[in-house]
Amino acid sequence: MSEKKNIPDDENTFPERNKINHNDELLRVNKRLAQQIEERKKRAAELLIANTELAYQNKEKENRAAELVIANRELAYQNKEKQKRADELSIANAELIFQNKEKEKRAAELVIANTELAYQNQEKENRAAELAIANKELTFQNKEKEKRAAELVIANKELAYQNKEKENRAAELLVANAELTFQNNEKEKRAAELILANNELEAFTYISSHHLQEPLRKIQVFSNRITTDEHQNLTEKGKFYFDRIEVSASHMQALINDLLTYSRTSVTEKKFENVSLNDIIDEVLEDLNKEITAKKAIIEISGNCSVFIIPSQFHQLICNLISNSLKFSTEEKAPHITIETLYTKPKTKKNKSSADYCHIIITDNGIGFDPQFESRVFEMFQQLNSKTDYKGTGIGLAIAKKIVENHNGIITATGKVNQGAKFDIYIPVV
Repeated sequence: MSEKKNIPDDENTFPERNKINHNDELLRVNKRLAQQIEERKKRAAELLIANTELAYQNKEKENRAAELVIANRELAYQNKEKQKRADELSIANAELIFQNKEKEKRAAELVIANTELAYQNQEKENRAAELAIANKELTFQNKEKEKRAAELVIANKELAYQNKEKENRAAELLVANAELTFQNNEKEKRAAELILANNELEAFTYISSHHLQEPLRKIQVFSNRITTDEHQNLTEKGKFYFDRIEVSASHMQALINDLLTYSRTSVTEKKFENVSLNDIIDEVLEDLNKEITAKKAIIEISGNCSVFIIPSQFHQLICNLISNSLKFSTEEKAPHITIETLYTKPKTKKNKSSADYCHIIITDNGIGFDPQFESRVFEMFQQLNSKTDYKGTGIGLAIAKKIVENHNGIITATGKVNQGAKFDIYIPVV
């Protein structure tokens, strides 16, 4: 009878070998787990890079939005350069569109990343946990994106408000332009009415002065006949009264003549010629030779300018100013009149042009006038001295001013009491 041999069970017989096999399997499992962890780290790194890129893009978007706000503020400030600012706004909008496209690209990249993440979630249960963590992170990023979107909505509202303000400013500008146009039209109407009124006034002055000549001549003729034929029959008081009548008639005649001269200065045909001022001054001195001799006046002339003027009017201008100096001289000293002409630039407050002018300076050593009346000396019928001591109509300087204005020039007067007067005339050189 053969002896039965018991074959020992591997698990019981070789416990050490079984333990080694179990450890190998555990190592393999751990190795796979380590590989999965490494893969997870790679996915997390990729997700971190994607999130960093998204954050950068959001920051760029904020920068673009800030730049858009600055550009829009600049647009509101520079309404007059609306077209230029509109071009800048178009550029900013194009930049915003570009940024939106970039955002869409980033969103597309995020979708791809999510797809990759979903694929990894299907691998194993551990990846599901990792995906949950990744989803939480993604939720956070979506919230950040929503915040950025809300900020963009606010920026767009601000832009819409600024555009509305721009439209309001444009509407206000249209109203202001309409008002300005209306005012300009009204000003033109007033100017036309003023020209018409001046023309009518000049015509009235000219015609009425002519009509006044005839009755004045009759008064002078009959007054002269009474004085001549009936002089011996008049009492001393009557003779005095008729002397006053003749003086008043003579003053009236001078007044009418000055009014006619003033009206002719406005309505006479203005024929300009290029002449030498010294030639006109010489003619005036020859015409006033009798008065100059009677007053023993000293007249000095220096310089010479050739100007484009109306000779007859300029003759009247120089004559009025020299006559004025002769008339308002003192008895204590002989009149001393200087006439200087030179080319210059005007230094008056009324004209700061850089054009060349002929400067005419006429000074005297007469009775002068109070400086407070400098702005009134050229007004009609303005007499700053006693009418009994110095006879005049008060129109001579008004005529002078009118003539200077006819030549687009400037005339000013300065003086001091008993220290003479000075007249500065600027006539543009053509």
